[in-house]
Amino acid sequence: MTVQVAIPCWLMRGGTSKGLYFFGSDLPADRAQRDRVLLAAMGSPDPRQIDGMGGSHPLTSKVAIISPSAREGADVDYLFLQVAVDRAEVSDSQNCGNILAGVGPFAIEKGMVKASDGETDVRIHMVNSGGIAVARVQTPNAVVDYEGSVCIDGVPGTAAPVPLEFLDIAGSNCGALLPTGQVVDEVDGVAVTCIDNGMPVVVLNAADFGKTGYESPADLETDAELKARVESIRLQMGERMNLGDVRNKTVPKMSLVAPPRSGGAICTRTFIPHRVHEAIGVLGAVSVATACALPGSVAQQVSGIDIGSGAQRLEVEHPSGFFSVDIELAGDIRMPRVERAALLRTARLLMRGEVLVPASVWSDE
Repeated sequence: MTVQVAIPCWLMRGGTSKGLYFFGSDLPADRAQRDRVLLAAMGSPDPRQIDGMGGSHPLTSKVAIISPSAREGADVDYLFLQVAVDRAEVSDSQNCGNILAGVGPFAIEKGMVKASDGETDVRIHMVNSGGIAVARVQTPNAVVDYEGSVCIDGVPGTAAPVPLEFLDIAGSNCGALLPTGQVVDEVDGVAVTCIDNGMPVVVLNAADFGKTGYESPADLETDAELKARVESIRLQMGERMNLGDVRNKTVPKMSLVAPPRSGGAICTRTFIPHRVHEAIGVLGAVSVATACALPGSVAQQVSGIDIGSGAQRLEVEHPSGFFSVDIELAGDIRMPRVERAALLRTARLLMRGEVLVPASVWSDE
């Protein structure tokens, strides 16, 4: 008789994403074997992911692996993995700030971090990029509380707040805040700004592609010519952003920007990189907001705002609403230094138990 292998696992919503959360030692140490297990757990490759836990969309086909951290100043290590829906591919080439929102609650409930009465800070080493994030989790009576009055666009209802503060993440993926050394580059006759403040992003003016920037994600995804132009630029700029050949990578993200139309700082439509996000990623929003602060950048020109130095709150518009980003700038106003980036997310534990995979997948024979 062939049995299945049961792996302890939690299903959590983090921000506007959803994924499987694992304790590191519960997965195979061998990377190839681990990836086979995660593909089976999610049901990939299959557009419906019908034979697994995935939700047939990149936003619901994500994995967090949490382990005790040996890094000074960090409580836990967080490795994010994007499991492709229709390909047998597991990528660690980027962070995910939405899934990050569930890491603090997971670590506390798993006993990795001792809860305080009221609020508990969890210092998280983001393994993908090497940066540190601090998640503040609501813990009345030293118990994680998921219920609250905070609403974030892209998620129905309300939940407890999970403020996230990012420490020293500029250039964490590409080696510099401006990986090409320029505020503006030109490629395929289009001006772009390449930026990495936690997420590599190429910012493009939607008008340069004959778009308003207010189209729905579905409309943009069906525009084959647009997608081909955006992908051409992505492949070229990936090399120039020190990311190498990005043909099979999920970075950089490509963000079409337009003037705000609902009172925010800037409006976005973001390719992630081949589907269009129904909202915007956490770290993607941080990078776009930072680009708005750089004089002469594509984002600054489109937004028309003059931020200056000091602490600022920018509302980044996306297809589902707004994303508030707090940034603090210092130094030369012509090329400010990012001192701090922070934002607000929520999370909820949806299920805990075991995910089952075929024994033949678990075996490394």
